[in-house]
Amino acid sequence: MSTVWVVLLMVLAINIGISSNAISSNVSSISTRPEVVNVGALICFNSMIGKVAKVAINAAVEDVNADPTILNGTKLKVAMQDTKTSDFLGIVEALRFMGNDTVAIIGPQFSVTAHVISHIANELQVPLLSFAATDYTLAPRQFPFFVRTTQSDAFQMAAVAELVGYYEWRDVIAIYVDDDFGRNGITALGDKLAEKRCKISYKAPLSPNAEPNEITRTLVQVTYMESRILILHVYNGWGMTVINEAKALQMMETGYVWITTDWLSTNLDTEPSLLSEISDDIQGVLTLRMYTPDSPLKTKFLSKWANLTRAAEISNGSSSDSLGLNTYGLYAYDSVWLLARAIDSFFKQNGSFSFSNDPSLIDMSGGNMKLDALSISLGGKTLLKNITSVNTTGVSGPIVFNSDMERIDPAYEVINVIGTGTRRIGYWSNSSGLSILPPDRKALQKKQQHQTNAATAADNSSQRLYSVIWPGQSTQRPRGWVFPNNGKKLRIGVPIRVSNREFVARSSEGSEAFTGYCIDVFTAALDQLQYGVPYKFLPFGDGHTNPSNTDLLRMITKGVSSTLLVVIN
Repeated sequence: MSTVWVVLLMVLAINIGISSNAISSNVSSISTRPEVVNVGALICFNSMIGKVAKVAINAAVEDVNADPTILNGTKLKVAMQDTKTSDFLGIVEALRFMGNDTVAIIGPQFSVTAHVISHIANELQVPLLSFAATDYTLAPRQFPFFVRTTQSDAFQMAAVAELVGYYEWRDVIAIYVDDDFGRNGITALGDKLAEKRCKISYKAPLSPNAEPNEITRTLVQVTYMESRILILHVYNGWGMTVINEAKALQMMETGYVWITTDWLSTNLDTEPSLLSEISDDIQGVLTLRMYTPDSPLKTKFLSKWANLTRAAEISNGSSSDSLGLNTYGLYAYDSVWLLARAIDSFFKQNGSFSFSNDPSLIDMSGGNMKLDALSISLGGKTLLKNITSVNTTGVSGPIVFNSDMERIDPAYEVINVIGTGTRRIGYWSNSSGLSILPPDRKALQKKQQHQTNAATAADNSSQRLYSVIWPGQSTQRPRGWVFPNNGKKLRIGVPIRVSNREFVARSSEGSEAFTGYCIDVFTAALDQLQYGVPYKFLPFGDGHTNPSNTDLLRMITKGVSSTLLVVIN
């Protein structure tokens, strides 16, 4: 990362306006119970996730500051910055926060940005609480100050692999965005598929700035492959562009299977009217949604969401369609409460937020770069420990971290797009796999059965998923494999007999079509395969005498013919 650090520090050469208030002394302090605690937030305001997160974070700050049981009069002040879709802007804004005595940052939203900013957070000991960076390689051993308050892609890919294994497919094609987020997600998928004795047979990366023509070229290459199980792991903003191009290439028809990661469910949840507009394009698609259990707290938050979005629109002077609440909004709301509880514990431990100049930057003082304005949070380690030690319940469910700094009990809903709506066909959880029961009910059922020793008790969760309507309005599970367009057909030698024609007979003189009992058995056997096999019948014999099968086999043995199978009576 040395090159990245050089780039980051050079960013400051453009004089991004970091305050130099902290450099007047070696250590600056915020009293034990200050009037205000400054927190930053890095969000892409115009993204599906960012639009919802912005409203949720503002609501959480208001709720925290209105609650007399937390922070004891100290106000939480969250400054939100729009990173747009730029990782560069995310880095710049993070540096701005860290140069102004910010105790923690909510975000960043994107995994690629989080990789870079986490190195800075490690140096300056400022916790990052990301509600949307799902890349599983953002791990605590390398990035101890990165706290993922949502679910990791390692679990989402485990859910995808479980679906592939459940439907008895073996090969899949991965279509993904070609950056850290996409590549690492597909690496996790490959590992999880291997555990199911499945594999990714072809990878189709797409540039993060892919134009429709590039997407089309990539999808055309996909159509030449054998597998018809397509896993789509891209960003919310242009996932539908991939689907639209696939639709134009007739890749949403019978025989194909599309499984998307949670970007699709996020889009549908955020813009409820979107489904009626695009339903024809995504018929039969399976997608995932992070599972958040029902609770009075969640119900209360949902009930006031419409008012929150309406107030936000009035404040911004805009009027748009109703903004739905996606699961990332729930995690963003809980991130603020999680941080507030950790800060409250920090103050109760008589902690104070002090900031000291980074010794490694002292020799770089002066000039436009103002590197010495970047200060180390001396209370950062304690605050981080408090964050990861919180044990509470939020609108997204229990907020408890395991030793790997992951939230416990990750789970997903499995959703099927049908008609102009969606249908939940089941759930996946890290503890119990696929089930038609919600994970919390499944766990309760297991506990009750264990307590009563009811080993033979009726278990309605033995059905792991409800039925699916697949692309092309098919109810039959797709085979998942076809012979590639550029593949060779199986050549089958068929004797032209003059007797016992009920077993094998040519349909007409000169025809390559055959009828008879042996043909019926052969085609019925092909229908039982998990994949399609293109074939071609090759007549053998003069039609006047029964041909010798021995002669045909001798020709195959000598390599005269490439025939692979003989149909005989």
